[in-house]
Amino acid sequence: MSKEKESCPAKELKDKLFYSKKNIYHIIDDSEVKKIYDFSEDYKIFLDKSKTEREAVKFAVKAAEEKGFVEYKQGMELKPGTKIFRNNRGKALILAVIGSEPIENGVRINAAHVDSPRLDLKQCPLYEDSELALFKTHYYGGIKKYQWTSVPLALHGVVVLLDGTQVEVCIGEETTDPVFVISDLLPHLASEQMKKNGSSIVTGEELNIIIGSRPFKSDKESELVKLNILSILFEKYGITEEDFLSAELEAVPAFRASDVGFDRSLIGSYGHDDRVCAYPALRAILDTTRIPDKTTVTVLTDKEETGSDGNTGLNSSYLRYFIDDIANEYGKRGTTVLSNSECLSADVNAAFDPTFPSVMEKKNAAYLNYGVVVTKYTGSRGKSGTSDASAEFVGRIRTMLNKNNVVWQTGELGKVDGGGGGTVAAYIANLNVDVIDVGVPVLSMHAPYEIVAKTDVYMAYRAFRAFIED
Repeated sequence: MSKEKESCPAKELKDKLFYSKKNIYHIIDDSEVKKIYDFSEDYKIFLDKSKTEREAVKFAVKAAEEKGFVEYKQGMELKPGTKIFRNNRGKALILAVIGSEPIENGVRINAAHVDSPRLDLKQCPLYEDSELALFKTHYYGGIKKYQWTSVPLALHGVVVLLDGTQVEVCIGEETTDPVFVISDLLPHLASEQMKKNGSSIVTGEELNIIIGSRPFKSDKESELVKLNILSILFEKYGITEEDFLSAELEAVPAFRASDVGFDRSLIGSYGHDDRVCAYPALRAILDTTRIPDKTTVTVLTDKEETGSDGNTGLNSSYLRYFIDDIANEYGKRGTTVLSNSECLSADVNAAFDPTFPSVMEKKNAAYLNYGVVVTKYTGSRGKSGTSDASAEFVGRIRTMLNKNNVVWQTGELGKVDGGGGGTVAAYIANLNVDVIDVGVPVLSMHAPYEIVAKTDVYMAYRAFRAFIED
């Protein structure tokens, strides 16, 4: 008997007993690849139109209304198949489809966030120095500040004028638009700068955006460049300097979502964290055609990158209030509904990067093209700040994914003592809901240009849809 045949029993037993992750391209056919690439084209459109939480909510509301969703009003008739939404201040959104089972049996929630790290303008941002006009910024979320210098930036947001008029601003996205930029030191003069550690190479107060250099006509007054900028803003938008006090203006990278690689298998873009989960979660509820057994809820929330505080973040009560209102329509208690509910916290995980392997523990890391990532716990070091899903709920989700042929993997956010991070899972778990993180692995997370694999984006969509239809 040959050695090859002698090894067969061991191989069979290994196949049965060992756990191994699988590259999606090794187990799908060409027709599935086409579906994946087609879905990615739609996702890139969403990315380019949704660079802020306001724009993401606006996109989602329009898409939902086209699918028959209507704004929820207390007292309206709710019957199986009714599609409703609640828009929270234009920056967070809840979508729901009423199921056939009694509401007290609980609901199924997919929850993602639509805010991303960025640069916010300060309340008094505009100033002139050495005949350059600049904006002062305050960074939002966890960033490497030096990554934001010498990058073309676009300005998005709203300005509320003194008379209450709301002006929408979007400059830097069209090919004919100007862009803005933060300068950096030339290497010839940066010897002292380069002696600093990474966190202080560029400081927060040095993230000043150049917005102009042309003085106002030939007058002899001071601050003529600033005056010229204000003159342009007033002519175009009716904005005075005082109106910045009641504005939400965000500077974001001006480049568009693009395919990455000769094989076009990856997507590079600003804002994958967490719109790479928000879009599949949105599509999952919009694409569902049959009446679900349990009422399904999709949450697109704000403020996750800064701790989920504020009335549009999930550390507030707006989700609980929505569930209360729905339960009351049936004469039931919201606490009963939530206690019987389940949730996928749709958020990203870090993809293993072969260029920087030392921060990851390879056996428990997530990999590009290996499917959607199930993250049992997040937090940092001693699992601080995590909800840590129970074995029972992990088993339930594992069975659901396998049953629906969703390719998935597990992952952790780096080595145990390497850092870590959090998601909205803990805040939903605090409502007595079973919850686990399920999302897409990302390279260069929180950078101005992040990278994901198309296969993983599609498997996230498959996972979120299976969860609400299973």
